[in-house]
Amino acid sequence: MANKQKPARKNASVPSENSVPAPLPLDPSLEVNLQELGKRIGQSSDVVFRRFTNESLSSLALAFVYIDGLVNADVVNQTVLQPLLETVTLKSESITATDAFRMIKDQILPIGGVKEGKTLEALLSMLFDGYTLILFDGLQMALAADTSGWEKRSVNEPTSQGVIRGPKEGFTESLRTGTSMLRRRLKTSDLRIEEYKIGQRTQTGVALVYLDGIASEQVLKEVRRRLNAIHTDSILESNYIEEFIQDGGLTPFPTIQNTERPDAMAGGILEGQIGIIIDGTPFALLAPSTFFNFFQSSEDYYQRYDISSFLRLIRYGAFFVSMLLPALYIAVTTFHQEMLPTTLLVSLAAQREGVPLPALAEALLMELTFDVLREAGVRMPRTIGPAISIVGALVLGQAAVQAGLVSAAMVIVVSFTAISNFVIPSLAIANSIRLIRFVMMFIAATLGLFGIMSFLMVLLIHMAGLRSFGVPYLSPVAPMVPRYLKDILIRVPLWSMTMRPKTNLGKETRRQGPDQKPKPAEGKNSQESGQPKPQGEDPA
Repeated sequence: MANKQKPARKNASVPSENSVPAPLPLDPSLEVNLQELGKRIGQSSDVVFRRFTNESLSSLALAFVYIDGLVNADVVNQTVLQPLLETVTLKSESITATDAFRMIKDQILPIGGVKEGKTLEALLSMLFDGYTLILFDGLQMALAADTSGWEKRSVNEPTSQGVIRGPKEGFTESLRTGTSMLRRRLKTSDLRIEEYKIGQRTQTGVALVYLDGIASEQVLKEVRRRLNAIHTDSILESNYIEEFIQDGGLTPFPTIQNTERPDAMAGGILEGQIGIIIDGTPFALLAPSTFFNFFQSSEDYYQRYDISSFLRLIRYGAFFVSMLLPALYIAVTTFHQEMLPTTLLVSLAAQREGVPLPALAEALLMELTFDVLREAGVRMPRTIGPAISIVGALVLGQAAVQAGLVSAAMVIVVSFTAISNFVIPSLAIANSIRLIRFVMMFIAATLGLFGIMSFLMVLLIHMAGLRSFGVPYLSPVAPMVPRYLKDILIRVPLWSMTMRPKTNLGKETRRQGPDQKPKPAEGKNSQESGQPKPQGEDPA
């Protein structure tokens, strides 16, 4: 018996690009367009449909559509409804619908942002952006007036990147507020802002910000390509964009910076980086980014270079302490006791005499306890969160030592490790160190110092192979470019940094003129230096 051939099944779970419906053009009938809009929106209660009634336009039917809450009601009434309701210049006997369309757009509407729309998809996109739609009977075109005015948070001080000296304002969830804050700092015609709509369901606004001539064209082209390649339902925060476009997905190290400080983004853009601002979140992105960018703070450039260099070296030291201190303690107390001075060895042995746990279990218990307390402090209400986290750490640490579960030295090691983790200005690299620290602890408990050094070599090789939009992650150290090391481990005076970092630049590599070092006034006495001669003294 012949086998029956089964019909091929279509994979309904994977949408095809060819299945995307073509944009639906407007219908000449106003009623059909209103019904289709209502069908698309689902007769939502916040969508306002209003028909236009005016004796002078008896033969020209109009309708207004806007979403309550996304528009400014006063702007809608004063710049759209009132001018059209009060106009008497449109006579139905002597004007056509097309002439009325042009007259309303060019003469009657006293508002700057007026766009034309010919498809329902374009009108819906503008409607969700806070535009008021004006539909005409007998025309396959509509007008959209920019009346957006939804509630938004005012500009406040950044919560995650505070500084003692410097600007006290940060980005908000509004995309337009973010671009305007950059415009105020970069008053140049070379500033370019390109906007995208990403997310089929959310249609989130994304702005690409860069300086023409300073940003690398090759990097810029790659950023555009990755943004255009994103096909997803939603973009709710900047991390959605970061995960879609970042290099090296299987790495604990971040390859894209995030910041909520406009001055930090302006500084990065001036050095050739490309900014990405996402509507709905105060955290913007900077790319490409190297490993050393995550240890630079905005405050480094707002105070003397010697103080900034000292603080930056402290950050690098805190990085190694946070990553290695628990692992070194475990390795030394487990395998390499001979490396400790006799007095210290006796003291540690006396503390651990009554502790039933090995060094690894002891360190894991304290590290996980501290991470739980830190997360609890973040999630708790602001009024009691800090108190609970501080009191909890003190009480639990003291109780654990008295109960003999952990030694006092381990409490000191874990506490200093946690404090060192908070020294790093970038939360992204600080969280990466938290993950690496646990791996280092397990390696130290099994292989000792040999395992720690081997893992550090593997980690360094991995970092040397990372790229951020084609830029080496360890540049300008690997590959080594000595003349661009002036702002890496330390910061030299501003007048000495004449060139921008070469890793991600376009044509303009010089940031300032040569020989900018301040010089004392010339001359041996006050008269030669141009100072006024004291009166009442003998010229001789």
